Amino acid sequence: MATIRITNLKLRTVIGANDWERECKQDVVINVRIEFDASKASESDDLKDTLNYKAITKNIIQAVEPSSFFLIEKLAKCILKIVMKDPLVEEAVVRIDKPLALRFADSVSIELSEKKKT
Repeated sequence: MATIRITNLKLRTVIGANDWERECKQDVVINVRIEFDASKASESDDLKDTLNYKAITKNIIQAVEPSSFFLIEKLAKCILKIVMKDPLVEEAVVRIDKPLALRFADSVSIELSEKKKT
C-alpha cells in the first residue's frame, strides 16, 4: 500500500450555524490521506496506473467552494465521498479544520475515515 497526502488545502466556503456564518465565506483547511495500491504504477512509471490526486483535488475544490453546510461533519463526509469514488482508493481519512472557530483555539477540526470493503 502507498499513501498520498493532500496537505493544508485552504478553501473558503459558507460553514456554520450562526447568522454571520451564513452570510460570509470562511476559511477551511482540508487534509486528506489516501491509501492505495501503487504496485502497478511503481513498476510501469505510467500515469494511467496511479491515483490522479490532481483530479481528486480539483473535484474537492469544485464541491467545497460553492457549498453551504451548517456542520463541518457534513462537509467532511462530502469530501470523503469524492475521494472514495476513485477506484484505486482503498482507504481515506479527511480532516477539516475551521480556523478561529473558538476564541482561544487555533481551530476546531473533525476527522472522518472510510475503508472499502473487500
